[in-house]
Amino acid sequence: MSDVIVDAANVSRAFEMPAGAVVAVRDVTLSIAQGEHAAISGPSGCGKSTLLHMLGCVDTPSSGTLCFDGSDVSTLDDRARSRLRLRQIGFVFQRFYLLPMLSAAENVELPQAEAGAAKDVRRLRSIELLEYVGLEHRANHRPSQLSGGEMQRVAIARALANRPRLLLADEPTGELDQATSEQVAVLLDRVNADGTALVIVTHDPDLAGRARRVLTMKDGQIEQEVTR
Repeated sequence: MSDVIVDAANVSRAFEMPAGAVVAVRDVTLSIAQGEHAAISGPSGCGKSTLLHMLGCVDTPSSGTLCFDGSDVSTLDDRARSRLRLRQIGFVFQRFYLLPMLSAAENVELPQAEAGAAKDVRRLRSIELLEYVGLEHRANHRPSQLSGGEMQRVAIARALANRPRLLLADEPTGELDQATSEQVAVLLDRVNADGTALVIVTHDPDLAGRARRVLTMKDGQIEQEVTR
């Protein structure tokens, strides 16, 4: 298995609008390797989230080539891309997107069920992950009974459910206060230290500063790259 998980070569993404095409990402070349910790920063509207969605195989480039584990994603049909995302990539979002009618444990079980895991296996894995994020005592609580920080930690546990090689986080602390943001940042650091490649889109310079590689975007392009 290659050390490079996802490899974007000269990718662009344009969206057709009534007034004409809007180019959100323009001619970006970027590779993310196994175990890497990278942050993508820049002003609102610079293309950060669009680039992240392409790296996560949620969206496909208008031009250029995106390969995951050496395979050109554009050659995969919708079902194959969905399976790739389910088994290889975890996603964490600013607004958590937990299902309100499910408990914390059931939210973590959901992607495992979609991947075909047996009920006893996914229940054990869910409790293991809730312990990992420090919320085993909240396993039976629904999202409405959790704080924002707790919901984000459940969301991280859910993202790790199928043991992804790559975790993508889009403004994971954007809805949290400073103290809670620090707790989530420490947890994400731990996930990366345990071997999962991590790419974070963030406006927060403190969160970006924790990464070993910081990419700054402007007008759809990578303007600067700093590696520590």
